[in-house]
Amino acid sequence: MAKGYTELLTPQNCAVALIDYQPAMFFGVQSHDRMLIMHNATVLAKSAKLFHIPIVLSTVAKDTFSGPMATEITSIFPNQQLIDRTSINAWLNADFRKAVEATKRKKIVVAGLWTEACVLFPALELLKLDYEVYVPTDACGDVSKEAHERSVQRLIQAGAVPITSLQFLFELQQDWARGNTYNGVMEILKADSPYGIQVGFSKWALGEHASEAVRSR
Repeated sequence: MAKGYTELLTPQNCAVALIDYQPAMFFGVQSHDRMLIMHNATVLAKSAKLFHIPIVLSTVAKDTFSGPMATEITSIFPNQQLIDRTSINAWLNADFRKAVEATKRKKIVVAGLWTEACVLFPALELLKLDYEVYVPTDACGDVSKEAHERSVQRLIQAGAVPITSLQFLFELQQDWARGNTYNGVMEILKADSPYGIQVGFSKWALGEHASEAVRSR
């Protein structure tokens, strides 16, 4: 595996591409709970926003077939231009390629629907061009578990690295004492992860001063 994959993802070295989180694509998903996928995709979007990471948002045939991108994502980036395509493979779209290239990042986090096509195809293209590709597999879904799992296998065999949405968030934060993003991370956990129950309980039991950043004496 390339040495670059042993480096942690940071706000300075990666970009995010979220692809085809649209009604028509969600309807076909049978590999995961759809709401879980949506929460995990939202974690990725909110993480990119919080840590000021370049993001590319792309849809397929949004006005003629698939519908708009989920508002859970677009509401986070109200001024972000969506790249709409006819191609299953986003990399065939010149605007998508230009947007990725414009980030000037070589580590690209790619997630979307469906894993076997709209995630796999551009990921393979990026790998051929010596990008490092990270796929949050819990924010992806497909028409069956088999389709999703075989696609993840192929991604790994090609050189992509599977991660999870919360792993991405924690990898960016690294230390609870990083106060600039601590509260933002807590808000993401409360809104979009099971750990939010624990965060809420700790605040209730210990008061609003409760924080993982507090050092014991």
